[in-house]
Amino acid sequence: MTTATTPEQETGAAVECVGVQKSFDGTPVLRSVDLAVEHGQVLCLIGPSGSGKSTFLRCLNHLERIDGGLLRVAGEMVGYREHKGRLHELRQHEIARRRADIGMVFQSFNLFPHMTVLENIVEAPMSVRGIKRSAAEEDARRLLDKVGLAGREGAYPRMLSGGQQQRVAIARALAMHPKIMLFDEPTSALDPELVGEVLAVMKELAAEGMTMIVVTHELGFAREVADTVVFMDGGYIVEQGAPAELFANPQTERCRDFLSKVL
Repeated sequence: MTTATTPEQETGAAVECVGVQKSFDGTPVLRSVDLAVEHGQVLCLIGPSGSGKSTFLRCLNHLERIDGGLLRVAGEMVGYREHKGRLHELRQHEIARRRADIGMVFQSFNLFPHMTVLENIVEAPMSVRGIKRSAAEEDARRLLDKVGLAGREGAYPRMLSGGQQQRVAIARALAMHPKIMLFDEPTSALDPELVGEVLAVMKELAAEGMTMIVVTHELGFAREVADTVVFMDGGYIVEQGAPAELFANPQTERCRDFLSKVL
């Protein structure tokens, strides 16, 4: 781990990233990424496969260790503390405590197949937050209603469609009452006719003011919902801006080339 750097403090920033670097087996995947996301904002990451988008999300909740730079979520470093100018990794229980404030929804649904829908949702609030079962179950039923799955508490994941499983995964993440939600291509594993039901839930969350960082190939969603769109390539942030500006008038040749192939 490199020497810690100190970012300029931004009032109200939900996420602050300064000079973030990450390599796998000597191959750089993130190259000095600088980014700030304010509370209540929706940021969409777009770009070709292998550009570093998913790795960046995994670094945000310390599923991957960064090799350099600094990450803060809601003012706290995730996974590290600073001591005498250097970063030191926290113990696992401290990492889990800070990670609890960051909800994440993956490409694959990652539900426990041997647990019912209700059990999948209440497990983390009870074991990590220490919430009583009755309160956790009440909240889980509220969230299932929110994602359009009221009455499916007793179903097992195998009994649900892909879109329904992903909505359960969203409810499970929301049950921790996170400060920020991360979505890693949440519709990429779904049949086309099921994509809309997941995006509808995400649009509702955005309308309610949830801070969200979304890796997506659904450019229509990014155009409609995002406050900021970030185009990544080769581990760099190549371009970023309001969706209306970036999609209509990209400033870099690389972004223009990418959009010409996908729009």
